[in-house]
Amino acid sequence: MPREWDATTYDALPQPHKGWSRYTLRHLTLDGGETVLDAGAGTGRDIGPLLDRLPSGRVVAVDGSTTMLDKLRANLNGRLDRVDVVHADLTEPLPIDRPVDAVFSVATFHWIHDHGTLFANIAQVLRPGGQFVAECGGQGCVARVRRAVEEVLGRPADAAHFAGVEETVERLTRTGFTDIEVSLRDDPARLEPGDQLRNYLSTMVLGPYLDRLPETEHRRFVAEVAARLPEPVIDYVRLNIKARRAA
Repeated sequence: MPREWDATTYDALPQPHKGWSRYTLRHLTLDGGETVLDAGAGTGRDIGPLLDRLPSGRVVAVDGSTTMLDKLRANLNGRLDRVDVVHADLTEPLPIDRPVDAVFSVATFHWIHDHGTLFANIAQVLRPGGQFVAECGGQGCVARVRRAVEEVLGRPADAAHFAGVEETVERLTRTGFTDIEVSLRDDPARLEPGDQLRNYLSTMVLGPYLDRLPETEHRRFVAEVAARLPEPVIDYVRLNIKARRAA
């Protein structure tokens, strides 16, 4: 089941996600009248730029968090006439009535362990020949943070699935995609030490671990993970995906 997020804090923090979004959007070829599904739309960060490229098109904003979608509606107040907001779990068949022309996603898929089911659900709502352009954490992502988590918890850091190139190509092929391009890219994010680092870790990275701990232990856990990092850097590795649904 998708987790809920602290959408207000999420929006207030510095976000390398904006750069990932620009990088991913460049790989989406649009005429301006398409319908694009944003898989893991969050607070709507990427929908404004999408709407700018779709003067006569629509965006279907899908997310599993109601708090994120509430913030999305507030952030896009005045631009929702061309946005369909859908609360749905990406690991289940998506409740989309008509096929979309493209699927776009930023910083979401690593929170989903079953990428085979995820890609199959995306293929079901994407028209034949439609574009699939996405990015997420990939193999080696936040390795230092994960080591710190394991030291503090004394067990594997298993909240996210950071897939590699070969397994992603294989799953895309198996679920009906073609013209597949997959790559990994290092993109570390430097933060201010202290509160900014701890708030970022708490909101962006460690949430699934905090969900398993009593609230009284949250502050201590985040502080201990932060203290074990050699510098205030989140060692991101991004998995970039470009493909088309087979015609």
